Amino acid sequence: MKNDPEQLIELALKAGATHAEVYQSRSLSRPVSFEANRLKQLESSQSEGTALRLWREGCPGLAVAYGKVEPEALVEKAIAISQLNPPETIEIGSARTEIHPPVGKEIGVKELIEIGKEAIAQIREIYPEVLCNAEFECETDITTLINSQGLHCEYTDISLSYSLGVEWVRGEDFLGVYDGEYTRDRLNTETVIQQILQRIQWAESNVSPPVGKIPVVFTPDAATMLWATVSDALSGKRVVEGSSPWSELKGELVVSDRLTLSQQPDRKPYECPFDDEGTPTKFLSLITQGRLEQFYSDRATGRILGTGTTGNGFRPSLGRYPTPDLINLLVEPGQGSLIDLVSQLDRGLIVDQMLGDDADISGDFSINLDLGYRVEKGKIVGRVKDTMVAGNIYTALKQLIALGGDLKWNGSCYTPSLIVEGLSVVA
Repeated sequence: MKNDPEQLIELALKAGATHAEVYQSRSLSRPVSFEANRLKQLESSQSEGTALRLWREGCPGLAVAYGKVEPEALVEKAIAISQLNPPETIEIGSARTEIHPPVGKEIGVKELIEIGKEAIAQIREIYPEVLCNAEFECETDITTLINSQGLHCEYTDISLSYSLGVEWVRGEDFLGVYDGEYTRDRLNTETVIQQILQRIQWAESNVSPPVGKIPVVFTPDAATMLWATVSDALSGKRVVEGSSPWSELKGELVVSDRLTLSQQPDRKPYECPFDDEGTPTKFLSLITQGRLEQFYSDRATGRILGTGTTGNGFRPSLGRYPTPDLINLLVEPGQGSLIDLVSQLDRGLIVDQMLGDDADISGDFSINLDLGYRVEKGKIVGRVKDTMVAGNIYTALKQLIALGGDLKWNGSCYTPSLIVEGLSVVA
């Protein structure tokens, strides 16, 4: 059974609220886990979260419940919280009905087990001494948003995902290589398996790291750190706060003119038809050939900026208000594979897996390499250990040498490999 959003809206209005909305998220997942090359666990989990947000005399109240809850108790809690808050501008979607049919296809547990066993067998056929851990999952998520103005949006998402981890212990040397995929309809592990095998091969021998200010190659997995900071700088909320370094630079060159970034919310497998405020999502041209085109915002931020919402109001969690966030950030690719990029370098470093936090809004960062490789005369010559990379992301993206054509999803960011200058490598 599920909580009834319409009933919650009705009860909230009867309790004195002038406006109310219910955001509900329900999920059913069936993960299959492997540990140390063997099937470890089969699981089935079902969850439901309901957030009621209301305004009474202009004062907001937000209450959250997980699982089945007495509707009167949830309304009473939201009303009580509203009495503790000052009045605010009411941000709520207008009347509209948008109910989408389910997207994706389910895969049964038996098939997930067989896919997992086959993936592990392929890796251990070449490297029998490694230990493989994996998780394969089919998950159904249903998102519902209803408010007192007549808005009713619903979206059902059936996704398939897996993660593969390969661990190799050689005396005191530990190597861990990790990869995975999020997709729809079917799982095709072959590409990820080949990428893992290639990375193990590159890491078979350890070499000393190159040091100094040298060109650094970021693989798609590592490049996401760069785009996380760029996404933050493009947030309308940062502009309102005055903390984005690009707040006053709209229309100006902020990164290399090789870079073009956009939001494309209809791209599979992370398509998203509406945000958590019920606003339809849309294509956004964010940076074009290095020039800043626009910022993204939710309703509250767009009202302050005078631009209106761009359909980017998303809840970090059920218990928090919507805030600006991007969906499906795409980096326009260049040419060639990772190997093609490497062949351009006489001496350099490849960053693939990292330890440490992402950079903050200042762009400054210092990361330890979990997995990285040395490049000499256009060739990968081995794995480097005990190596740190430091610098500033904004500076590095102005010194872009090349973009690859090897686009890959990492979260909802679709990015190729790239080479930048201006970073320091320290052993």
